[in-house]
Amino acid sequence: MPTQKSKKKSKSKSKKKGKPAAPKISKKELAAQKRQRAKDIQKAIGALVTFGGLGAVVGIALFFVADPKLALAGGGGIAVLGISYKYPMWGLWGFLIYLPFAGTITYSIGGGSPIFQLAKDGFYIPAIIAIGLWCKRTGNPFIIPKALKNPLYLLLGFCLITLIFVNGFQQLDPPRPSDKPIFMGILGLKVFLGYLPLITAAYYQIKSKKELLFVARLTLVLAIICCLLGLMQYQYLSSGKCQGTRGKQGEELFRATLEARCLVGGSLVFSPEVGMIRLPGTFVAPWQWGWFLIANAAFTFASAFSDPNPLWRIGGLFGMAVVFVNAVISGQRIALALVPVVTIILLVLTGQVANLKRFLPIGIGLGVVLGVAMVSNPAVVQERIDSFASRWNASPPTDFITQQFEESNHAQDGVFGNGLGRATNSVRVFGKTRLIETYYPKLIYEIGPVGTIGFLILVTTITFTGFKAYRSVKEKNLRSFGASYWVFVLIISYNTYYYPLDVDPVAVYYWYFAGIVFRLPEIDKQEQARIKAEAEMENSK
Repeated sequence: MPTQKSKKKSKSKSKKKGKPAAPKISKKELAAQKRQRAKDIQKAIGALVTFGGLGAVVGIALFFVADPKLALAGGGGIAVLGISYKYPMWGLWGFLIYLPFAGTITYSIGGGSPIFQLAKDGFYIPAIIAIGLWCKRTGNPFIIPKALKNPLYLLLGFCLITLIFVNGFQQLDPPRPSDKPIFMGILGLKVFLGYLPLITAAYYQIKSKKELLFVARLTLVLAIICCLLGLMQYQYLSSGKCQGTRGKQGEELFRATLEARCLVGGSLVFSPEVGMIRLPGTFVAPWQWGWFLIANAAFTFASAFSDPNPLWRIGGLFGMAVVFVNAVISGQRIALALVPVVTIILLVLTGQVANLKRFLPIGIGLGVVLGVAMVSNPAVVQERIDSFASRWNASPPTDFITQQFEESNHAQDGVFGNGLGRATNSVRVFGKTRLIETYYPKLIYEIGPVGTIGFLILVTTITFTGFKAYRSVKEKNLRSFGASYWVFVLIISYNTYYYPLDVDPVAVYYWYFAGIVFRLPEIDKQEQARIKAEAEMENSK
């Protein structure tokens, strides 16, 4: 019969076996690490003081010669530009954090100023320039992975031909005197492929499993915060604290407007008397909020099923629940349809439906949360389902997409399309644009069938290469994260309903999480090396 003392010894041995002691570091090495860390902190503080002080000077000057909003934008912009260039990885984190709140900040602080709408690029552009210069200086590749090189050059070639020979000729004889087709083309190209370098940025930013878990948890926290704000927005509107579009007449009952803005985000429709609700959440427009929810169906799923920490998995479950609830109350039919569909696709393609140990607790927990929400608001749920069904019956998405393809084909003006930006809403300041509400018909209209095929080759290369990358990963949590993010990339690559790749947040998330998927094999090698080193250390004892 073992004594209590022997039991304690055996327990301590088993703990040591489960988690080997970290390799010892000499006092000299430890001191060197502390000195280097202190130097890095001093440099960071110095950069913050320098750029922050410069921004403060510019802001104060603008405050006296212009208005407070311009002063805030100018001063803050100078500080952000400088810090993002000096520390590009900080800039990228700031970019990801600012993105879901950009619409709220634009209207709450900036009063709808275009400067605030472009503020996110103040984080992004200097960070990308800095990463590009670092790649040139160190010899690291900027286009990652290599498989993307030829498809990307091919697509860029088609786009430049369209820009020169279509937009350029239109510039010589513009359809209207006020049109600036060449500027439409340049800005249209920026909207089309401007965030593609995020693949490279994410690849170099996510260096190890530590950064991967950080970005997954950051994305989850942002999703929960935004969804809770979305619930508050709905509560304010339904309780009467915000008027919404109640009491309007005729078409105004069905039109999103900034006058109805409530708590966060931008324009909205809230006309419960006619069953018309379109909420923007924290974004500028309702449909952006819908696609944010669809994207976070994948990201919260990744945390719920893949995070090694059980507390964060519970957080992922809560995130999935609030995303589902917002998909119902937002009035966005595309979110109501695709959030559960994306979740089902993820369960099947990631294999989690067969992983009963994780699937059952999360599935039961999610079912209970959603069941309580549905029982407490049955009228809202029924109204949303009826609205979705009536819209589907009136205009089935398949018929709508087919019609858009036919219209784009009939409107063709040559093999290279009608010009970059000609169907991009955000470039209408430079000329008249055509409204095309599905993505691939829009591409056919702008860059023609040849350019559209080039884009399909690019996204197919991204999808196939990403599949090979995550399937090569051995560590189960990394592989599960990779599967979740890859399914999101797969869905967006071939989605033609609406144009989420043209605007926030999907225009950012698509390229960024593709870069993370490409990075996973390198992270897995680190984990395998660590596991091997721990095993060798254990055997040597």
